[in-house]
Amino acid sequence: MNVRRSAAALAASAVLCAGAAPAALAAPSPSPAPVVPSGLFGKADPTYDGVWRQSFALLAQRTVGVQPAAQAVDWLVGQQCADGGFASFRADASKACDAKTVLDTNATAVAVQALGALGGHDAAVKKGVDWLKSVQNEDGGWAYVPGSPSEGSSTSIVISALAVAGEKPADVKSKAGKSAYDGLLSFQLGCSAEPAADRGAFGYQPADGKLAANADATAAATLAALGKGAVVAPAAADTPGAALACPATAGDPAGAAQGAAGNLAEALKKDGHLTAVTPGADQPTPDTGNTADAVIALAAAGHKQSAAGALEWLKANSAEWSKGNPAALGTLILTAHATGTDPKAFGSTDLVAALNATGPAPQSATPKAQASQDADKKKDDEGTGNRNLWWIIGAGAAAGMGIGILLSGRRKKNRL
Repeated sequence: MNVRRSAAALAASAVLCAGAAPAALAAPSPSPAPVVPSGLFGKADPTYDGVWRQSFALLAQRTVGVQPAAQAVDWLVGQQCADGGFASFRADASKACDAKTVLDTNATAVAVQALGALGGHDAAVKKGVDWLKSVQNEDGGWAYVPGSPSEGSSTSIVISALAVAGEKPADVKSKAGKSAYDGLLSFQLGCSAEPAADRGAFGYQPADGKLAANADATAAATLAALGKGAVVAPAAADTPGAALACPATAGDPAGAAQGAAGNLAEALKKDGHLTAVTPGADQPTPDTGNTADAVIALAAAGHKQSAAGALEWLKANSAEWSKGNPAALGTLILTAHATGTDPKAFGSTDLVAALNATGPAPQSATPKAQASQDADKKKDDEGTGNRNLWWIIGAGAAAGMGIGILLSGRRKKNRL
């Protein structure tokens, strides 16, 4: 749940650079620094993740008792379209959304969670929920962009938002009579899955008729099947994660959640963290974001000890990954909350202070704290030009290698 500077961004860059990659690599010219609205958290280009990262930042602040800046909340509220949906980012929210506005179920779902947690935005939450229900696919699931085939991650994220908003996913049904849980459970790899290690996991979307295990979808589906959102209170009980019970009970969200949690627990045993293969890499690399998601999912399922090793790994290894990234910092704060860990002493990082420094000063911040925050932002800005240059070079190289077709095209989470 911690925004990635995204598969969608990479795919878009690859498409735009295709046919021009040699020139881009031969003589790259730095692009101007993105214009980031004053109320928005983070300094990176918000095109693909503006609403997502803002929602996680506000949700995390609220969870630890920080009163967010009014302008930050107003920015998020202002991103909502009249029909209740949210795009990933609208540069000019004063203009009404139209047929060209690409609405995003993931952005809408997390915005619904954030605004609901903040309180005082019942009308906006209801409009968001109504819009999500209106774009449910016939199979009961959801796509990242309405009108596309359902996929496991988006279906999970939407169900979590609906549940947090007070809806009963089993009663949210498509025109064809399929419930939200019908859609979700269709993405689980069951007792006949091979290899056996994949049993209990959830997939993103079938490829060539086959569903592959996907850690992102599995962690999100665990929360959704439990009827929980991104904010998970520490569980009183603690039991080891267990493999999917076979034969599995059809149509049982709770059993499906425990099977998914057991799959994550087993996956974490090898290295203490999850891994992923990134384009151009010879070996799998640590997947920090999905590891954090897995810890939250395991905590939600009542398996804190199964997540203990991964939690310690995150404390020791997440600082560089999350630096200046409000969505990543927000996710780590929610990870700490779910496990009863102090977010102000997460390894060597005060996650709350680090998150606050990426956006408008909270309402309780003192002038001295604001001055310190402004100095931190200025320091972050000094390297913006070089980062943009290397982003262009990387995008050109991606296009040259033709990896764009391998990427999902959705705005995934900023994990790698």
